Amino acid sequence: MGAGIAFTGALSELFTGTAAAQGTGGHSGYGPLVPDPDGVLDLPKGFRYKILSRTGEDLPSGEGKVPSNFDGMAAFAADGHHNRHGHKHGKTWLVRNHENRQDGKVGVPTVDGLTYDPDAKGGCTLLELDHDNEVLQERVGIAGTSTNCAGGPSPWDTWLTCEETEFKAGEEGYSKDHGFIFEVGFRHDRPTSTEPLTAMGRFQHEAIAFDPRNGVVYETEDAFEKPFGLFYRFLPEKPLGGYGSLHAGGKLQAMRVPGLPDLSVAQEPGETFDGIEWVDVPDPLAKETPIRFQDFGKKGITHAQKLEGCYWGGKSVYFVSSFAKSDEGSKADHYGQIWRYDPKRKQLTLVIVFGPDTDLQMPGEEPDNICLAPSGGLMVCEDGEGAQHVYGLTKHGKVYPMAGNRQDIGTPEEPAWGEFAGVTFSPDCRTMYFNCYEPGTTFAVTGPWQH
Repeated sequence: MGAGIAFTGALSELFTGTAAAQGTGGHSGYGPLVPDPDGVLDLPKGFRYKILSRTGEDLPSGEGKVPSNFDGMAAFAADGHHNRHGHKHGKTWLVRNHENRQDGKVGVPTVDGLTYDPDAKGGCTLLELDHDNEVLQERVGIAGTSTNCAGGPSPWDTWLTCEETEFKAGEEGYSKDHGFIFEVGFRHDRPTSTEPLTAMGRFQHEAIAFDPRNGVVYETEDAFEKPFGLFYRFLPEKPLGGYGSLHAGGKLQAMRVPGLPDLSVAQEPGETFDGIEWVDVPDPLAKETPIRFQDFGKKGITHAQKLEGCYWGGKSVYFVSSFAKSDEGSKADHYGQIWRYDPKRKQLTLVIVFGPDTDLQMPGEEPDNICLAPSGGLMVCEDGEGAQHVYGLTKHGKVYPMAGNRQDIGTPEEPAWGEFAGVTFSPDCRTMYFNCYEPGTTFAVTGPWQH
């Protein structure tokens, strides 16, 4: 079965000004995927996987079962010191989201002091690993949230977990309003807060990224129905103030691209839009009206379908639109875009446009979670129908398969494979971690990474 993706654009731009200088996978990747005799995960020759955790297992903490729907994730050095020189590091913390709704799946166990809404089933779990990726502990990080999709790390080594929902108290069995960001900690001096970061908005959050220079936080919205989501920035009252500082509040704004009400209309890589405007959100808590429906004035606001991954690189923030479909309400069609916003120039550039892939099962898989590989290149989790992969993209423009899911969750008549999510690298750069959404599985992949 063939697998691959096509794209156009200047991929090297994604790595300008970052530590990713040479390109993980060198110039051409690591070769074809080798079928796994155990039927779990295909990897290139020389690579190995270890299963760290699976849905339904007993949590070693004794708090209950490992929850369902593994999604966004990040890795942190347990001692707070990041080693980028290839030497063995000490312990690592993985913070893992669970995108549970009120759907009967295995919910995150409620734990005293770590639960926001006892009637909600989402949240995060924490895995502490030694340098050989042996699990030392696995426990609840936060409970009582909903639809925890992605998020992002803070500059002070906490995880901001994002709720991809906007249900209110009394709806769908919830006791409290949802659609917030929460700060999840794993160290004693930076504990989890169950108080939502309300000033950062109540909407269908996806991911966040910090500008490390001034503490501005960029946020994506993955709204499911038209009008689609917005791209936001949050201006904190205490920028880069450290643990807990985001609770001081700030101002939430949404991006307006003059002359471009829908990002899907842009189709050519390198297309640039100047004079980007940021408009104050009238009601960040969306007390009466979801933010994307609110009145942003005569000029309106810019929307986009499936705004997903978000990360900071060099002097710019990059974000992903996984796809756009005109029959669902977008102005145009595409199979995925990566955008770059340069705050200093107030300039937005379409960097990459993905095309239909060559997967024989189903063409047109979309990019979702993305991360910069520490020694260069980009890792992309695809999210769509048919076979599912983690793809690598070298800065030289080579697209290569890095992992293929073999866990069939379909039927003999209609096979299906769970999406990948949460790709991230260990602090010592020796391990790539990612999740299979369903059946919930967290993998650690090691091998001859090229540095």
